[in-house]
Amino acid sequence: MTGSPASHGLPASDGPPASDDPPTSDGSLAQTGSPALTETIESILGHTFARPGLLREAMTHRSAVRPGGRGSGSNERLEFIGDRVLGLLMAEWLIDRFPHEQEGELGRRLALLVSQPVLAEVAETIGLGEVLTVSPGEARAGVRRRATVLADALEAALGALYLDGGLDRARAFIRRAWDGVMTAQAEPPKDAKTTLQEWVQARGLGLPDYQVTARSGPPHAPVFEVTVAAGAFTGTGTAGSKRAAEQLAAEALLNGVGLGGVGLSGAGSSGTTP
Repeated sequence: MTGSPASHGLPASDGPPASDDPPTSDGSLAQTGSPALTETIESILGHTFARPGLLREAMTHRSAVRPGGRGSGSNERLEFIGDRVLGLLMAEWLIDRFPHEQEGELGRRLALLVSQPVLAEVAETIGLGEVLTVSPGEARAGVRRRATVLADALEAALGALYLDGGLDRARAFIRRAWDGVMTAQAEPPKDAKTTLQEWVQARGLGLPDYQVTARSGPPHAPVFEVTVAAGAFTGTGTAGSKRAAEQLAAEALLNGVGLGGVGLSGAGSSGTTP
C-alpha cells in the first residue's frame, strides 16, 4: 500500500513559528528552525524532509504562536491528519500480524496502541518532547512532559511525515516506534476499566464510581485528576484527558487489590487507597 501526499491536495506550511523570542537553552522557540535540530528530528522520524516547513509546524506547540492566532501555525492541523494516518496504518499492521483474530479482538488491540498513554510513552522514548517548540513559560512549567502534549506532537509528526513522504515512510516509522508495544501484546488487551467492572460484579459490589476530583493546567493542556471508588477501595489517576485519567484510576485500584499489570503505567500518575 502506497500513497502520495500531493494527491490529497494538502499544501505544505513553510512558514516558521510565529515568535520573536530568541533561541533558548531548553530548545524552545527559534531553535526549531536550526539545521542541527532539524536533522535531529529527521533522524528520529527516519526521513529527510523536502518541505521542512511541515516539520517546523509539526514541532510547534500552540503556546509558541502569537496570541490571537487561534492555533494557526501550531501543530493542531497536522495532529488531525496524523491521527487518521496512525489509525489506518495500525489497523493494517494488526490485520497482517493477527490473521486469525476477529474485529472485537483487533479493536481492543487497536484501542490500546493508539491510546494517549501509549502515544505519550512512544513520544517520550524517541525523545520527541525534547525537540518540541513551546513558549518559555510553558517550558518552565514542564509542558513537554505532559502526556497529552507528547501524544499530540507524535500525531502531528506522523501527519507531517505522511504529507512529505507518503504512507510508506509513515508505515516504516510506526512499525519501528511501536514495535515494543506491539510485540508485548501476546493476547488481546483488556482495559483497566473493563477489568475493574468485572472484578466488582464478581464480588457483588456496586458499579465503580468515577469522579473528577481536580483539574489544573491551561485550557489547551488541561490535567485531570479522577478518583474511582468500588466498595471500600479507591484509586486515583492523573492525565491529560478524563478518559485516560479514569483508566489510570482503575489501574491504581486494581494494583491495590493485587491485580496489577492491566493497562499501561507511566503515562500519567496514579495511587490507591484501601
